[in-house]
Amino acid sequence: MNTITLPLANVHCMNCVGKIRSALAQLPDCQIIDINTKQITLSGDSPLKAIYQKIKTLGYQVGFNYQLPLSGLSCGRCVAKVENAFSQRDDIFSYTVTKQQADVTGALSEQTLTYLISSLGYQVISEPTAHTLTFSLSGLSCSRCVAKLTDKFNEAGNIEIIELDKTHTKLLTTHSASDVIAMITDAGYHAEQFLTFKDPKTVVSETVKENEETEPRLTVENTQSEAIKPTTNNVQQLLLSGMTCASCVASVEKAIKQVAGVESVNVNLAERTALIAGSPYIEQVIQAVKDAGYGAEVSEDEQTRRQRQQEQNTQTFKTHLRNACIALSLGVPMMAWGVFGGSMMIDSTTSQLAWGFVGLITLLLLVTVGKDFYINSWKAFKHHRATMDTLVALGTGAAWLFSMLVVLKPDMFPTAARHVYFEATAMIIGLITLGHALEARARSQTSKALERLIDLQPQTAIVVENGIETERPLSDVKSEMILRLRPGAKVAVDGVVIEGNTYIDESMLTGEPLAVHKQTGDKVRAGTINQQGSLLFKAEHIGSDTMLARIIQLVRQAQSSKPALARLADTISSIFVPSVMIIAIITAMVWYYFGPAPSSVYMLVAATTVLIIACPCALGLATPMSVTVGVGRAAELGILIRDAEAMQQAANIDTVVLDKTGTLTEGKPQVVSIHSYNNLSEDQLLQLTASLEQGSEHPLANAIIQSAKQKGLTLSPVSDFAATAGMGVSGIVNTQSVMLGNEKLMDKHNIEISQVQDDFDRIAAQGATPVYLAQNNQLIGIIGISDPLRSDSLSAVKRMQDMGLTVVMLTGDSYKTAQVIANKLGINDVVADVLPDGKAAQIKQLQQQGKRVAMVGDGINDAPALALAEVGIAMGSGTDVAIESAQFTLMRHSLHGVADALELSKVTLRNMKENLFGAFIYNSLGIPVAAGVLYPLTGALLSPVIAGAAMALSSITVVTNANRLRLFKPSYQPQVTEEK
Repeated sequence: MNTITLPLANVHCMNCVGKIRSALAQLPDCQIIDINTKQITLSGDSPLKAIYQKIKTLGYQVGFNYQLPLSGLSCGRCVAKVENAFSQRDDIFSYTVTKQQADVTGALSEQTLTYLISSLGYQVISEPTAHTLTFSLSGLSCSRCVAKLTDKFNEAGNIEIIELDKTHTKLLTTHSASDVIAMITDAGYHAEQFLTFKDPKTVVSETVKENEETEPRLTVENTQSEAIKPTTNNVQQLLLSGMTCASCVASVEKAIKQVAGVESVNVNLAERTALIAGSPYIEQVIQAVKDAGYGAEVSEDEQTRRQRQQEQNTQTFKTHLRNACIALSLGVPMMAWGVFGGSMMIDSTTSQLAWGFVGLITLLLLVTVGKDFYINSWKAFKHHRATMDTLVALGTGAAWLFSMLVVLKPDMFPTAARHVYFEATAMIIGLITLGHALEARARSQTSKALERLIDLQPQTAIVVENGIETERPLSDVKSEMILRLRPGAKVAVDGVVIEGNTYIDESMLTGEPLAVHKQTGDKVRAGTINQQGSLLFKAEHIGSDTMLARIIQLVRQAQSSKPALARLADTISSIFVPSVMIIAIITAMVWYYFGPAPSSVYMLVAATTVLIIACPCALGLATPMSVTVGVGRAAELGILIRDAEAMQQAANIDTVVLDKTGTLTEGKPQVVSIHSYNNLSEDQLLQLTASLEQGSEHPLANAIIQSAKQKGLTLSPVSDFAATAGMGVSGIVNTQSVMLGNEKLMDKHNIEISQVQDDFDRIAAQGATPVYLAQNNQLIGIIGISDPLRSDSLSAVKRMQDMGLTVVMLTGDSYKTAQVIANKLGINDVVADVLPDGKAAQIKQLQQQGKRVAMVGDGINDAPALALAEVGIAMGSGTDVAIESAQFTLMRHSLHGVADALELSKVTLRNMKENLFGAFIYNSLGIPVAAGVLYPLTGALLSPVIAGAAMALSSITVVTNANRLRLFKPSYQPQVTEEK
């Protein structure tokens, strides 16, 4: 155990302290570093439960005590399941579990205990804690609006207003963000949560402070580090070394999972990285990896990670290539000697001396070039496991020992069995090491897409202060600084244009081939490239807060995630190597007892060949390589993928549900017709409608307000504004009660609309959305609002249908309007008049019919449906909420991105299956052949040298096949035209 500090109870004086000292002195490997009446600090290897029992027998208590209310335990078996989990942990001293509560004393934190209970399928009921939420506000026009919202918050309770004005509010509350937004909407205003992304080091510091103030936890010390800080609740990345196969992956994951505070871990053999979620002490994690026989170091940031990984790959390639050349330079001449008639038998004193000298040279080769195989296999043996290195060490070691024994004691063997296999030892080491070198070279190509994203980030920026422009390192740039963007330069940070205009190439972030025009008020993103003009822009998001940084992090996490296929491969790999060793032993016994003379030679060749050919390198690389390359290629196409499981799900999708507004359409509606049914002119009707819509942020409201502004109409103030979800809005304009909405809103207030049905149908027949306007409960007009179809929607829908997908349009618009749009696009399945909360129900209904559904929406209004579908695909520019709410986020606003994502998912899944099939077939056929099943037909056994070459070739084949995904091109390629 590391040095730990635990609280003491019922210890009243120094006499009590002396009793504890005497009792613990009887335990082996238990040293008391410090003790008083309040706490004790210990180190050593003595079990914690033994320490607890010693102290308890004296009448004292040690450890943290937690009384946690539980939910989800329905019977005695549930209680027994929790008790069994507690009993297996050395850091839990005593416990009492009921269906309602767990009373636990131990040396673990409450967070770790809560996670343990959650991992069993039950929940700890926590008291609601206050947290700070910040929202941007719109629709508040005066101090009365602010007062109205203040009253709303005070009525709700459990809300402390930190800041509140017409544009934003900052609250300390136990309510969720969605609850607060609902309160603001009910008050007649609009709110969006402002999400902040902090530097991980800052978050770590803040987390430590909060924990010190609110939660007792273990004090852990380590002589190798002055300060050990826990990781954040997000994800920490480690760079690993020493891993060679899938068995190593399982060992590293097992070691990390045993560290307190680790929630989940994904180890990527292809990348040699580990992504760890939770709040463990990172030094403990690194030590756990080292104790398991591997190396680990912290990856502070992407630039550091990239540099270290490049250094590791380069060094690994050079080392393996050098070792391979040395081994082959010895093995090839010996093999050539045997092939071209030279004797490899011990039949004289001269041959003994000659081959004895060769044996010593081969031994020197093993302890230099091949030493890593033996060191790693010894580490694995000490940890009671077997890896690829174990198989190589056993195979080559057995061949050398047999050969040396023949040299030293030839009389022990029949004349025909006095054959040496030094060339096999050297050739196997050389070929496998050469395979590792080629694999390392190919593996370094897998993350090229991510490397290109990282390269987009410039290292300097031009800062403008007091009219003076200076070039500074990117680390000096702060939010709110004014930056100059020159022609041909890359945008340094996310910001907003304040002067100038230009065209910016955003293709690496969005996949859109055309440059985008930027002018005052437009957003610019880090990493995009300025083409011609010059801009001044204000920095908004810097460092890890930029869109580019968040995309890189998302891609990195996705590349390290595992689909179900990978978990299957991991399960098989965990038992594969021990199984091979058993097969090799059985093979050796069969050949020794039943094989022809000289049986010892046949036994050696067969067993060695089985060990060498069965190395599970290809099995361990099969899925990680495909995932890494596939996710990277997706990023190049402007598709962000949350995890590999989503790709596997997307490959099996048969139904695509498309939201209409903003997905099939431009998302920029315009007023196309106005019908008045009283004495008001069209302009007066538009003015009245726009005045009412001032309190709304709905896309249709924006269309009406913009139309009024274009005509220069003056808007009147609105009061008592209210929005009814899925129906419309109402308020007081010029002392008159005004309502604007759909048929449901009119029916709710008993407003007669049947007399204008012809006008409604005429507007809907044009594909526009008709909305009714009523004043004082009397219908006074209809306004038609059209959101034009995107230019590529028709071709994208046709493409998805050609892929065999069922395309469904889902919209809250009227059925008539929706049907017109659907007819234009060739969509046969239409679901219309759906309220926002009804979209998820429609997804569920399709799933009940056996459909595998992908939902495509804007990532905000459609969040429940996105979450419920097998695959949620968020359209748009990659907003914070969109990235968080869907498994796929399309950085370019085109439905072809949906088809690209599904095509790439199918190709990636097929590539995984090809790799796994190849790895399984290789081992399934290779092991029996190596064991000698073909001997009755051929009269010869497979050479261990050939087995070594085959094993190396299998890994190279898997890596090469995965890299084919880098060449993937969608079936649709947009036509790039010149901007004029």
